[in-house]
Amino acid sequence: MEKKNGNMEDSKTGMQGGKGSGQKQGQGSVEGVIITTSTTKGTLATSSASKGSKSPPHSHQRRNDQSGSENSVVVESEEEQLVYSWHKVNVFTTLKSVQGSGWFKRKTKESREKHILKDVTGVCRPGELLAIMGASGAGKTTLLNVLTHRNNDKLRITGDLFVNGRRVDPDTLTSRSAYVQQDDLFIGLITVREQLIFQAMVRMDRHLTYYQRMSRVDEVISELGLTKCADTKIGVPGRIKGISGGEMKRLAFACEVLTNPPLMLCDEPTSGLDSFMAQNVVAVMKNMAERGKTIISTIHQPSSEVYAMFDRVLLMAEGRVAFLGEVDAAYEFFSRINMPCPPNYNPADFFISTLAVQPGKEDGCRKAINMICDEFTKSEEGVNIEKAVKENSTEGEQAEGYDSLVDVEVKKSPYKASWWCQFRTVLWRSWLEVIREPMLIKVRFFQVMAIALLIGIIYFRQQLTQEGVTNINGALFLLLTNMTFQNVFGVINTFCAQLPLFLREHFNGMYRTDVYFLSKMVSELPFHIFYPFAFVAIAYYMVGFTNDVVDFFICATVVILVANCAVSFGYMISCMSKNLSIALAIASPLIIPLMLFGGFFLNSGSTPVYLTWLKYLSWFSYGNEALLLNQWADVKSIACRANETCYPDGHAVLSFLHYESGTIAANIASLVALLVGYRALAFCALLGKTYRKQ
Repeated sequence: MEKKNGNMEDSKTGMQGGKGSGQKQGQGSVEGVIITTSTTKGTLATSSASKGSKSPPHSHQRRNDQSGSENSVVVESEEEQLVYSWHKVNVFTTLKSVQGSGWFKRKTKESREKHILKDVTGVCRPGELLAIMGASGAGKTTLLNVLTHRNNDKLRITGDLFVNGRRVDPDTLTSRSAYVQQDDLFIGLITVREQLIFQAMVRMDRHLTYYQRMSRVDEVISELGLTKCADTKIGVPGRIKGISGGEMKRLAFACEVLTNPPLMLCDEPTSGLDSFMAQNVVAVMKNMAERGKTIISTIHQPSSEVYAMFDRVLLMAEGRVAFLGEVDAAYEFFSRINMPCPPNYNPADFFISTLAVQPGKEDGCRKAINMICDEFTKSEEGVNIEKAVKENSTEGEQAEGYDSLVDVEVKKSPYKASWWCQFRTVLWRSWLEVIREPMLIKVRFFQVMAIALLIGIIYFRQQLTQEGVTNINGALFLLLTNMTFQNVFGVINTFCAQLPLFLREHFNGMYRTDVYFLSKMVSELPFHIFYPFAFVAIAYYMVGFTNDVVDFFICATVVILVANCAVSFGYMISCMSKNLSIALAIASPLIIPLMLFGGFFLNSGSTPVYLTWLKYLSWFSYGNEALLLNQWADVKSIACRANETCYPDGHAVLSFLHYESGTIAANIASLVALLVGYRALAFCALLGKTYRKQ
């Protein structure tokens, strides 16, 4: 198959040896990477990726170990090379129109399908850098999403996708490919080096040593010009100043280059970069292709130098293929159809402007585009592409076409790191994120101290009188309400705010869902224990609860459990919500009913029968009962004035509240059960978001 593919349309010696050689020796060179390739009559011979080699996959060589700055690890993948082809790919999206207006008029919706990609066919072979170009709206990113099985939930897709003659499976594709997406998603509180260390720990093969991983990180930082900003925080726009947009784009590319994948897909990796850095990034892709990798990338307005580095180009217009073939063949094709590229003109700009739909000339432009696409389909290049795609499809016409409407659920991605390595690495990043977040550390600490002092001052030194009973009960319930609202709204953005980043990293095969959930939970746990304890330590003796040290620690334990139940509830809301706005909107309406059945606003014995079940879901109920039992169980007498209805002792107070038969241990066990139950629901909600269509 490789020989056939190599002989077909692969006259690359002129392109690589002529136009490409200058760039390879200049900006195209990559420090610290050994490349051994030879190109003869269109056949790419890559010593590091040949199938006939018997050395183990991913051999790693160390060079100049004794020379500090020159220390490097060369990662040469000897996995099977990938030929990726796609045949008759069509993409449809549903457009809905609403008719009618007004408050009481019935609105009717009409839906129609928009045809985005139309019979797109193509192939990319090992050793090739394929550039997908076209005007805005041509379908470049949509095609890339189809090839990577990303962001296709709302699209209807038909067609055939093959890798080395086998149908594309998202699991296999994820483990052997990398995808540089157009939008950059990072944790803004960690540095560039820490981001790459994180990627190296979870994405590189598990047999590599820590030293080899760090050496590879240093190489990539040097290759992509990230040395100056290596120890700078990535930053959060509008909140934390960090690296520039160009540096962030290079960092996104560095994260994918790190593992040397056999198949790499990039969505406009040069956007936002100056011409020199754009050429540097393309040079890295070119060098990867020369080592037997299959590289597919969309490119937005490349310079003439960058364009000369491509092996093949796929020109798209209005969702159709206008040309696919060698760079030099593109000139000849457009010349044959009487649209020659002017001399001394950037060919990329010429092709994009020729295939663009200009405002005011829509009909004429679309007619010209259809003519170009039809001519390519009938041309020798188009026929050769059809033959190459059929050769890469060993299953032939007997296999069923890929259809996104067939709901084949894929639960998880394959992972290169072990479970423990994933957990340790994600926990490390989560911990860095927590301790570097000023909102979580400083503001919440001040909030806890201020409210505890306020409660202590308002309820200062309560006495065991009839008025004191009401005040103490109110102060106890206030401990619960403050811990609830503070913790629910403190963690409500934990998952929903980072959902796009989590889904991207999960589908890239970096870590499991349970690893991410546990890491976030464990990294925040110390603060969810310390803050409630400090809150009780300040308020307890100021208010004048019991003087017994054991009672103090029981009260602190109950408040800590209530706080963590609230955290669990906040996690559940965060995992269920699509974004932070929805989470904030539904939090209060869900908390208020649980608070009403906590035994303070509504006596426990007065709960309507048909709403009794709500009481068993409320941590307010269990926490309030445990605190009241801890406070009043050992009180033998309460001061009472004459001619006044009184509580003679603590048992009478508990009897009035219908808590006389309860035990502290049972309530603590119930709080633990709620804590675990809400977190289990939160995990299930997060896990449900990781399902994807095959």
